[in-house]
Amino acid sequence: MSRVNTVIKLGGSCVDELDDRWWDDLAENARRTAVLLVHGWSRPLRSLDPAHGEPGAFLRDRYGNRSRYTTPAVIRDIRAVSGQIRAGIARNLSARGIGVDQIVGSDGLLNTAAGERLWWRDGQLVEIDNLVGPIREVNVERLAHRAADCVIVTPLASDPAGRTVNTDADRAAAALAGATGATDLVLVTDVSHFLVDGKPMTTLTPRLAARHRDGTATGGMRKKLRAATEAIDHGVATVVLGSGTITDLLSGRSGTRITDHRTQGTSV
Repeated sequence: MSRVNTVIKLGGSCVDELDDRWWDDLAENARRTAVLLVHGWSRPLRSLDPAHGEPGAFLRDRYGNRSRYTTPAVIRDIRAVSGQIRAGIARNLSARGIGVDQIVGSDGLLNTAAGERLWWRDGQLVEIDNLVGPIREVNVERLAHRAADCVIVTPLASDPAGRTVNTDADRAAAALAGATGATDLVLVTDVSHFLVDGKPMTTLTPRLAARHRDGTATGGMRKKLRAATEAIDHGVATVVLGSGTITDLLSGRSGTRITDHRTQGTSV
C-alpha cells in the first residue's frame, strides 16, 4: 500500500446506516489517495448476543476508565461479527470499483502493552484477566506491499504473551494514523459534533480537546477526544470527529475539527 493519507475509523453503529451517497463519497476519496479504514463492532456484537450490552459486560479500571470485559469467548464473537462487518464494507467499495484488502490487527499489525490487571467489582479492586490492552506498536511492514485502494482493519491486537486481545478502535486508529504518517484521522460517529453545553463545536485546539477529555466529556466521546489528542501527539495534522461524508468532514462542512493550526470556526 502506498503512503496512507487518511485513516478513517467507522463506528460499528454506523455501518448499516450509511447511505449510497456516503459510500459513493468514500469511494471517490479512495480513488484519490490511499485510505486505511478501521471499524468498530459494538452494536453488531450486541445484536449477536444481547448479553454483550448488559452492565456486567463492562468493567472499570482503578482510574475509572470503562472497558469491555473480554474473555476468549468474547474474542470469538468479535471475530465473528468483524468478519461480517469487513465483508459488508468490502462489498460497498468493490461495487464502486475500489480495490479492497482486509487485515485483522492481531495478524502481526498491532501489538499492545500489558493490560490493566486491577478492576472494580462489587466495590473492590480485584485482579481480573481481562483481554484488553493499549496499542504499543504498529508493524507498518504488514501494510507495505498491499496494492489495494483501501485496507480494512479489524482492531484486535496481540499482547506481550502472544494472546489476541481487544483494543479501543478509536485509539487503534490514532496509532495507525501516526505510524503510517497519515495527515488526517476521521472518526465517523452517529453524532454531528462534539457538544459543549449543547452547543456544537466546529473547531478545537488540542489543548482544549484535552481539557474537555479530562473534564466534561463522558463515555464514547471521551475516548474519541483521547484518540484525537494521541493522534496529534503522533504527528497527525488534523483529526475530525462527527457524522457526514468524508469530504464534508475533511472540508470542515461537518464535524468537529481538531488541529494544531488555527482555523476559523467555533471553539471553546
